Amino acid sequence: MITYADYETYLSPALYKTTDLMIDRGAGSYIWDTSGRRYLDWVQGIAVNALGHCHPRVVEAIKAQVEKLLTASFNMVNYESTLLWAERIAELAPGELSTTFFSNGGAEATDGALKLAKAYTGRPAIIAFKGSFHGRTIAATSVTASNSKYRKGYDPLMSGIDFIPYPSASQAPAGFTPDEITDYALGQLDDLFSYIRDPGSVAAILMEPVQGEGGYVVPPTRFVKTLREICDEQGILLIFDEIQAGYGRTGKFFASENLDVVPDIMTIGKAMAGGLAASGVVSTHEIMQAWGPGRHGGTFGGNPVVASAGLAVLDEFKEAKVLDNVNAVGDHLAARLEEIKERYPIVTDARGLGLMRAIELNHVDGRPGGDLLEQVRRGCLDNGLLTLSCGVRGNGLRFATPLNTTTDLIDEGLAILEGVLTDVNEKEVN
Repeated sequence: MITYADYETYLSPALYKTTDLMIDRGAGSYIWDTSGRRYLDWVQGIAVNALGHCHPRVVEAIKAQVEKLLTASFNMVNYESTLLWAERIAELAPGELSTTFFSNGGAEATDGALKLAKAYTGRPAIIAFKGSFHGRTIAATSVTASNSKYRKGYDPLMSGIDFIPYPSASQAPAGFTPDEITDYALGQLDDLFSYIRDPGSVAAILMEPVQGEGGYVVPPTRFVKTLREICDEQGILLIFDEIQAGYGRTGKFFASENLDVVPDIMTIGKAMAGGLAASGVVSTHEIMQAWGPGRHGGTFGGNPVVASAGLAVLDEFKEAKVLDNVNAVGDHLAARLEEIKERYPIVTDARGLGLMRAIELNHVDGRPGGDLLEQVRRGCLDNGLLTLSCGVRGNGLRFATPLNTTTDLIDEGLAILEGVLTDVNEKEVN
């Protein structure tokens, strides 16, 4: 039987492996390894498989397109499926966001969004947030601050980047209320403008409307609305990274809809194509006109196979009422996580929206519980549940189930989780 260790020498160690599983197949919420063992998958390619593994509708769309054409490069020819996909995204996108540039991955979309903002404004600077994750290319790394390890050894990164605190409890003074957190974060932005960065030099503020890698943190609505007003006053574009939070994960098609704020530019990805690599930069027709022919490009973006999968995803969202399911099952998950928080002292927070939820683990003396989290992850894996951490200190457990999951599947996974939590919690409190 092939193992990862047998082939490790052929693969770069730069790609961190969270498990040594050798996976053979997947269907819906489950994956099976090559020995035939089944796992309930609550990672789903890191929120990529919005409809679960190998959704039949998506698979059939891919098969049908593969038999006709793989690619001829969208910068050379047009494909009906890609044009229809762009139209469907425009119908769903908030406000005047109606024009898409297709690419392949989240970091690529981040790079494109930064270039577009600079092209439109003629300004050099970008403001991003502590706790953010936007990708691993040089430009995306330059605006990422969810962990210093992502930036280690790559200086000098892209110039003109400033960071301010995300409006979260972990980045504000202890004990602050949501209103105080909002005022604190806005004050830090005001200080940045006063002491370091003239707002007239800022092309864009880049924000995750719900932080992903940083811990599944939902910002106060007042902060985001005020940020929108500041951007309008200063001629700064507001970019929302919807790569993980978008496409129904929070119960709205885009996370920004929960906040009633429309960005100028939006990046999308992960869940767009049912498991295939896809991303996009979405903006208004006016802003996109600043990106003249040849100012950005790519070989594989918008290829017909991915577009066909993307259309199948949107068809399933509509016909199966996936957003209704996200809200109903998300409410069930939220209630269960609140119960878990009350039951286990090491679980100190439960947060999120829809099916984008997380719990936070800490030691009883208040220290971040990254080590406790790893014990929980290992225990869950041993018992057939695949999970993933989040948070700057690695002490968050994120839930990225399929969006068409059921309450029974949620309860199945939580039964495993609670069994492990019981053991880890008992060792900690005793």
